[in-house]
Amino acid sequence: MTQRQQFRDSVERDSEQQRQAEQQNPGLFGMLWYGGVLGLLLAIPMVAGAYLGRWLDSLNPDFGTRWTVSLIVLGVAVGVWNVIWYIREHT
Repeated sequence: MTQRQQFRDSVERDSEQQRQAEQQNPGLFGMLWYGGVLGLLLAIPMVAGAYLGRWLDSLNPDFGTRWTVSLIVLGVAVGVWNVIWYIREHT
């Protein structure tokens, strides 16, 4: 194999590695999208728990904030589980 052919093979191999790296790198918009999805997966269950808990607490004045706090904590747990599941499935 000539030196010219070795150089050509080396350049082709390097360019293929670079193409593969560019396809795997999501870029700035991809990273922002990924972070936004993770934020929503965490925040939506917490907010839903807060609203549902507030509504349940308003049904009986003796409850205080028992349902609100309990469902916010449950929302945090569900949100963390959502984030962990999403990371495992999409990485």
